[in-house]
Amino acid sequence: MLGSIIGDIVGSVYEFNNIKTKDFPFFSSGCTFTDDSILTLATADWLLHGGDVAHYYSRYAQEYPSPMGSYGGGFLCWIEQTKAGIFSPYNSCGNGSAMRVGPVGWAFDTEEEVMQAAKTSAECTHNHPEGIKGAQATALCILMARQGKDKETIRKVIEEKFHYDLQFTCDSIRDTYGWGAVCQNTVPQAIVAFLDAEDFEDAIRNVISIGGDSDTLGCITGSIAEAFYGIPQDLRDETFALLPNNFAKLVSDFENKYRDSTLHKK
Repeated sequence: MLGSIIGDIVGSVYEFNNIKTKDFPFFSSGCTFTDDSILTLATADWLLHGGDVAHYYSRYAQEYPSPMGSYGGGFLCWIEQTKAGIFSPYNSCGNGSAMRVGPVGWAFDTEEEVMQAAKTSAECTHNHPEGIKGAQATALCILMARQGKDKETIRKVIEEKFHYDLQFTCDSIRDTYGWGAVCQNTVPQAIVAFLDAEDFEDAIRNVISIGGDSDTLGCITGSIAEAFYGIPQDLRDETFALLPNNFAKLVSDFENKYRDSTLHKK
């Protein structure tokens, strides 16, 4: 799950100031975790301790109310409703469901379990079919990468199961891709950035370079790239140094419970 956080941090300074090149400082001055990391950590906490995932999202958002970039408008309204005990989803297909799902791909070892847990994590807020689909596609990519599936197998399965078009490259869309905050306009791009990559860092550079919702794209791509490549130790160390102690402990607790000892690295 640390890959999700790294992608979020790297993309944080480019969300509203897109950069259309892969040549940029990886950890830029001013970069930090955003709502993407906060809600990813909420997912991890839920998987570690159980209960109703919606209550974790509500609690984390209330405890950390003003992250860099802020929460989405629909999610903010949902948080206000939860303060009154109303936890009804709001039919969102926003990419928030995909950016926070990363830990699900690590916590289960079968497609059936991953698909169900991803749906549960999404539908408490993002119960639109595309919102659920984006979370499931991301989590399934992570599972397949963990299991050592090659990239063409991952591409084929995701295209067939979710009907995403993955027949493009980051280079082919860099000049024309713009802002997209829904799953159907960010999840395919994030997956392709991983498919195009040579290593973990290259995957993050790919997805940041196309512009758009950079922190969320980075979060989604990072979650998948970690499962395929692992994370270089220097990037792990730099990321932990940027996290509050309680966040770093949660990541460590999650990794100690769920991280594969035989992680696939190519």
